[in-house]
Amino acid sequence: MAWIYIIIAALFETAWTYSVKALKFNDFISLTWSNFYRLDKGIIIISPLMGYIAFGVANVYFFSLAIKQLPAAIAYAAWTGATLILLKITDTLVFHQSFSLPEIFFLLLIMAGVMGLKFGKTK
Repeated sequence: MAWIYIIIAALFETAWTYSVKALKFNDFISLTWSNFYRLDKGIIIISPLMGYIAFGVANVYFFSLAIKQLPAAIAYAAWTGATLILLKITDTLVFHQSFSLPEIFFLLLIMAGVMGLKFGKTK
């Protein structure tokens, strides 16, 4: 179950990262009580902040569940590797950013390293 928690935490970390990317603190200056709740103004400005908070809390929650069942170094390596891969997939599919063969190679190395940590430990 810990590995499922790692994947869920990585999904939330990916969403959290894009919330941070979308957050524009300068837009908060234009918020007033009269436009705070409007879809065309306030909600658009506040949504990344709400995502930042919600995704961050969910990420920490699921990662804490995983780290209780796995050694800290393995859990952290798996979580970081899964997040990096999800970020690259999202960049490529959603934001249409290019990727190169060296990027794919090194992401595969990260995956191999995480699998090595998972399957290579002795009891």
